[in-house]
Amino acid sequence: MWFKHLHLYRLHDAPQLDATTLENALDEQAFRPLGGSEPRRLGWCAPAGRAGHHLLHELQGQRLITALRQERLLPAAVVREELEERADAIETAEGRKLRRQEKLALKEQIYEELLPRAFVRSQTVDLWWDTTRSLIAVNTSSRKRAEEILDLLRDTLGSLKVTPLATHTLPIRAMTTWLGDPGTRPQDMVLGDQVELKAKGDEGVLRARQVDLDSDEIQQLLESGRQASKLALGIESRLSFVLHDDLAIKSLRFDDALIDEASQSDDGDDALVRLETDFLLMTQALGECIDRLVAWLDGEASSQATPQTAAQTVSYPA
Repeated sequence: MWFKHLHLYRLHDAPQLDATTLENALDEQAFRPLGGSEPRRLGWCAPAGRAGHHLLHELQGQRLITALRQERLLPAAVVREELEERADAIETAEGRKLRRQEKLALKEQIYEELLPRAFVRSQTVDLWWDTTRSLIAVNTSSRKRAEEILDLLRDTLGSLKVTPLATHTLPIRAMTTWLGDPGTRPQDMVLGDQVELKAKGDEGVLRARQVDLDSDEIQQLLESGRQASKLALGIESRLSFVLHDDLAIKSLRFDDALIDEASQSDDGDDALVRLETDFLLMTQALGECIDRLVAWLDGEASSQATPQTAAQTVSYPA
């Protein structure tokens, strides 16, 4: 249940949906198994997996929903090899070279024939909707995948106005300052041992792990003009993470004390109770982390939903 990565989004004019209405909407877009010739499909599934059937878990204003994505894996090399074999056979039999359009049509035919026999890869992606903060966070390392899940939620609700969370101070500027001047670091910040430094020119990217970030070597790199595009940070007794220059939070690790608190909770060996207990403890810690991070970056910058991130407002049944 414990999230590994977060892409954060600000909700604008969040729809006022009760849990029953939202779950009914999710059910309309529930995942259905892939058809024989479908390359991919996306829909909502139960966050608890086989342990439960509800598509929504809501506790103290914190909502958990999960998307299931399936796609068929058909390597291009397999299609290319089959195409070459069939094209050679036709050209030998007919004594002529196939035209480009004929090869394209043959390639499409091969793809359609092989696709139903391709392996299927399944991936679940959790989405946390914090109604108390009007935030949505998607547990994935990929910004593209996060946007895909938001598109599904937008289709489900009919309207979803969101923009990526933004702060007054850009993360790359703040991280570079914190790294170069210890006196600028917030008192509740714990500096980690991982960094990525970008050069302003074409000198590439330097990545360092398990290093002393206050070392002379790191300081010299900063003095040469490099900027911190990723930086390992933490909040003592809560969690640690790697902050990226797009405000993505990755490589989340929760403190042992928090994990122990969750494990000591009495769940009666009920998987659903365990899921909801972990989720509530996790979101409390993550909510505090996001609040502190935004404060470290001099507060949230105002942003407006754009036509690309918003649909027209619709009415929901009571």
